[in-house]
Amino acid sequence: MTWRPQYRCSKFRHVFGKAATKESCYDGVPITCSVQDNNFCAVNPRFLAVITECAGGGAFLVLSIHHTGKVDPHQPRVSGHKGKVLDIKWNPFNDYCIASCSEDATVKVWEIPPHGVMKNLTAPWKELQGHSRRVGLIEWHPTANNILFSTGYDYQVMIWNLDCPDQVIKNPVRTITHHTDVVLSMSFNTDGSLMATTCKDKKVRLIESRSGNLQQEANCKTHKASKVLFLGNLKMLFTSGTSRYNDRQFALWDQDDLSVPLSQENLDGSSGVLFPFFDPDTHMLYLAGKGDGNMRYYEIGSEKPYIHFLTEYRSNVPQKGMGVMPKRGLDVSACEVFRFYKLVTIKNLIEPLSMIVPRRSESYQEDIYPMTASNKPALSAEEWLSGIDKGPVLMSLKPGSQEAESYSEMSKGRQHSLDTRRCQSRPGLLQLSYIQDKVETKDDKEDGGNTEDEKTRTPVSNGEDLDLCSPPRTENELRMKFYKQQEEIRRLKELLNQRDVRVKQLELEIKNIKNSQTLQSPL
Repeated sequence: MTWRPQYRCSKFRHVFGKAATKESCYDGVPITCSVQDNNFCAVNPRFLAVITECAGGGAFLVLSIHHTGKVDPHQPRVSGHKGKVLDIKWNPFNDYCIASCSEDATVKVWEIPPHGVMKNLTAPWKELQGHSRRVGLIEWHPTANNILFSTGYDYQVMIWNLDCPDQVIKNPVRTITHHTDVVLSMSFNTDGSLMATTCKDKKVRLIESRSGNLQQEANCKTHKASKVLFLGNLKMLFTSGTSRYNDRQFALWDQDDLSVPLSQENLDGSSGVLFPFFDPDTHMLYLAGKGDGNMRYYEIGSEKPYIHFLTEYRSNVPQKGMGVMPKRGLDVSACEVFRFYKLVTIKNLIEPLSMIVPRRSESYQEDIYPMTASNKPALSAEEWLSGIDKGPVLMSLKPGSQEAESYSEMSKGRQHSLDTRRCQSRPGLLQLSYIQDKVETKDDKEDGGNTEDEKTRTPVSNGEDLDLCSPPRTENELRMKFYKQQEEIRRLKELLNQRDVRVKQLELEIKNIKNSQTLQSPL
């Protein structure tokens, strides 16, 4: 009897990384030179935000997710901080709201206009003042609306309620003071009732996020943890850090017993921090090293040996940080299960990297796209503070699903009202708005009522010229024609947005020329 190698059966064993083409990257971005071990980038289905290097304070860029190619060096920025911006995070329940923290010891929350940042934004929606030293890390609560956590170099974790009517909030809801050194990372379980932290004092702590009570504390002398993650509903924690010999290392912990790790493994001798990312829908874990271009990915199981190595994506382009697109922004027609945005400082480039499950079928793959967390909060801030915990509101990524339609109709209605007010205030843009309304009306008629967000989630990205005239004869041809029409309409809308931006740029240039002529003219 001949021996045959045994392979573990997994639908994700052949997942591969697909880097975007040069035309689909963001070029000319002055990425920050800060040495903080953060991602410096945040993404949602509408915008890409990245912390930039600038003089005279801190700033970050907010770009349309479709604004690829060369970025204007004079692109307007969000620049209200007096010190360097250290971390930024999008509100998971509002694609137009982003929080930032800075060396000026403040946290600011910004409202981004629907069409992006057209001029420098300096006035925040909320300003949070409570830390005595620089603030290095912020996190939104995963299920409660307008609850924000921040931690700084004063060793304190503060909980903020943004539903407060004041524009400047000086008193946090609660202050957690269990740490004896700088907090390096924070993570929440599925319903946000527990918070895990890593600290420079080499301890991993498990804390009740509402009350701030310390539940458990792990002091592992053989593993210095820098990053921590809750692994969905698996009742486990994942930490990445270094061993006593300074090798890069990760460990897996039982959430109910942090005395001894369930598993521990050394990777290599590199010095860059390991950034872990977990997909609770597929149970896949990605490990990306700061300063190198490689990315390992694993599948997490509930039984020994718990963590199963799948493969490794290799690149000779090192990354400084990475942003992650929420699941509702992925291309389900291409079997995309995860998407990174790599910050490449040596080229001033942001490169999208898609993780693809190779499938021959063109239909929607339900087994790799289970119900996932939506952009609707499960709780209000008051409900959470009163003692209620709830898991996330789930949605389906299947095109045409009721959950997707509900989300898209709500977003489209809000967008239409903002566009109407904007056009009334700027008559010169009425013609562009009229053309865009015509495109949207044609879109609604052709796709049977499917909405803009749904089309954004399932685009055709082959970039080829599409023939829309041949009559379809099979179900696959009908589906392909439908996707092609969606792509063509998306291109028209993107062209309108680009022309809108160009109109505003020309208006600003004309105004600057007039001002300079007025100053130079003799009295």
